[in-house]
Amino acid sequence: MQAAASFYEPLDVSGHYRATAATAGPWDLGAQHGGPPAALLATVMEAREPVAGFRLARITVELLGPVPVRDVVVRAGVVRPGRRVRLVEATMEADGRPVALGRAWQIASQPDLMPAVPSSPPPERPAPRPVRFFTGSPAIEGYGAAIEWRFVTGGFDVLGAAQVWARVRIPLVADQPLTGLQRLLIVADSANGISGVLPFDEWLFVPTALTVTVHRHPRGEWIFMGAETRLSNDGIGSCHAELADEDGQVGTASQPLVITRRSPA
Repeated sequence: MQAAASFYEPLDVSGHYRATAATAGPWDLGAQHGGPPAALLATVMEAREPVAGFRLARITVELLGPVPVRDVVVRAGVVRPGRRVRLVEATMEADGRPVALGRAWQIASQPDLMPAVPSSPPPERPAPRPVRFFTGSPAIEGYGAAIEWRFVTGGFDVLGAAQVWARVRIPLVADQPLTGLQRLLIVADSANGISGVLPFDEWLFVPTALTVTVHRHPRGEWIFMGAETRLSNDGIGSCHAELADEDGQVGTASQPLVITRRSPA
């Protein structure tokens, strides 16, 4: 099967998109990974009544259920306009029902307001090497294959905290160049996947939401993510990640997790 050339194909200019096989996540190849929908919601929100100088500083995406790998429609509106801050929201629908909601705070940038505050550099990006997918899972495909993964520590098949450099191989939307924010959001929703603490072939640890706070939009092709998952013993978990580019930290990501045991095959 030929690899998809983008995560989405635009169907018109009114917010209709066709999800490609590249959006498919590891839990169910018929359902999208949360990263591409998060990035698409952010992209549509940024385009809604844009104001020069404003930059997205925080986005929360609520995943209302599985997002099917088929046609979706995304609509956005301004909730709270302002001269310094704006709140924008967007809804993604599939088959006539909402499947994801997004809200983003945009803040007016003030260039050279103060000296830059340096941050610790991320670990050096390792050389390419084969990546093993989750234990008990088929070979990397869909979303997983649309990204180049270079693990510093941990891995999909290693339990516990992990550090990885990731490069998105294809555009979010066909014939549109990737932005730094799109790269960041596509990767950030994998925080729980790279840092799982339970065996993938025995447990599901699915995020219901993703919140990314970003003080600087990343530059370059590569995104660094250091992630850690923590669980209670009653089926609730959380995942936190530090996000960076080659120049240093750019923000953080967090996810609430629903933990369930897989049904016997």
